[in-house]
Amino acid sequence: MTNATVTFPTPNASATPPVKSPWPAFWIACSATFLVSLDTTMLFAAFDALRQSFAGTSAAELSWVLNGYTVVYAAMLIPAGGLADAYGRRRIFRLGLTLFLAASVACGAAPSVEWLIAARVVQALGAALLTPASMSIVLAAFPTEKRAVAVSLWGAVGGLAAAVGPSLGSWVTASAGWPWAFYINLPVGLWALWRSGSHIEEAVKPAQRRSVDIVGLVLLMIAVGAIALAIVESGESRWPAEQIVFVGVGGLVAGACFVLWAQTRPHALIDLSLFDHRTYRYVNAATLMFGTAFSMMFLGFFFFMIGVWHYTLPQAGLAVTPGPLLVMPTAIVTGRLATRFGHRPFLVGGSLLYALSSLWFFGVPGNEPNYLLHWLPGLLMSGMAVGLVLPSLSAAAVSRLPVEHYAVGSAVNQATRQIGSVLGVALTVALLGHATLHRSDFNALYLLHVALALLTGLLCLPVDTKPRAAQS
Repeated sequence: MTNATVTFPTPNASATPPVKSPWPAFWIACSATFLVSLDTTMLFAAFDALRQSFAGTSAAELSWVLNGYTVVYAAMLIPAGGLADAYGRRRIFRLGLTLFLAASVACGAAPSVEWLIAARVVQALGAALLTPASMSIVLAAFPTEKRAVAVSLWGAVGGLAAAVGPSLGSWVTASAGWPWAFYINLPVGLWALWRSGSHIEEAVKPAQRRSVDIVGLVLLMIAVGAIALAIVESGESRWPAEQIVFVGVGGLVAGACFVLWAQTRPHALIDLSLFDHRTYRYVNAATLMFGTAFSMMFLGFFFFMIGVWHYTLPQAGLAVTPGPLLVMPTAIVTGRLATRFGHRPFLVGGSLLYALSSLWFFGVPGNEPNYLLHWLPGLLMSGMAVGLVLPSLSAAAVSRLPVEHYAVGSAVNQATRQIGSVLGVALTVALLGHATLHRSDFNALYLLHVALALLTGLLCLPVDTKPRAAQS
């Protein structure tokens, strides 16, 4: 009988463990970001339905369903970025998503405008917590050489959601009622909450915790809210001119006090040293301009389609759809090319294309509907322009920042865009919020679009994100 020797393989200590795929974490983070971006524009389509549901509410009052959310979202994004750095990306991401989903249910069940605005404030708080944490999760999941593409894709997902929000919102509102514009968040949000527990790891060891700058937070919210309120009420006849001027000047004073406060605080709400980076400084200025134009575009689209061409809400939503469909493929191609050429060519070119689309809408569509010849060409130009500019702004903002400032730097940039959105909604409601609309009412809106787009392109000229190796 022969004795057989059984040997077992010895683990190779030098063997490299299998590299974990970054894509599950990417899609979980992006699914939540998709919902947040969707929610910021979906109610553009539901604006008229809300007006009918809450009879006796003026357009100026109803605008705070949009702007109440956006003001809080913009202000809270910045401390939320610091919280994600301090307490852990996954923890803050899951907390924000839980708040966002609970508030979505409260929004859908709102019995009054006041209830709806209050629930939107809570929803904005949840959205603000999860957005910068989502960006940090994506950045940490990918190796350095692939981060530019990953961030561009992350921005493209958000841009696509913001772009398709109005068309999807019109279909949901017309078929199921405006509460379902909020309930639609639940399936995807609950899936992301479930999967994030096992597929997202803490990217870095939480940084040293610090207190939130409450004074800076309040000053920023007062500044943005007061300026938006003054713009909105300037289009109504409810307030005397002196009161509107007082509110607007008060907002400007609060903004100046915020800057002075931030300069004297060691842990201010916004670390102003971020703006020492030249590219970051110009990108944020461009983001403010383009964020204003972007929200004006969609709200203006629906005012025109329903008020001038007398489309039904589903028809208006369908008419807006082709432009947003170009956002994602354009952004994907742009993200890949930006790794070689930097973001400046796409930011400047996209801004010029956006200005051209606004000139088209200014000069071509008339009182009689002619969608294919008079509307569609301008819509396709604007969709491609958004795909070039919006994700590139998000990617360029953090491209030159140190890794420890990713979350806060991204949060400040996203907040800047939301402040622009507040101003855009306020300007559109002031220009077009009256009951009866005529084609000539839109001329000022489109010319303002052109000016904002050109200013965006001008501010992007100093942006430098070209890879160092390519520069040398």
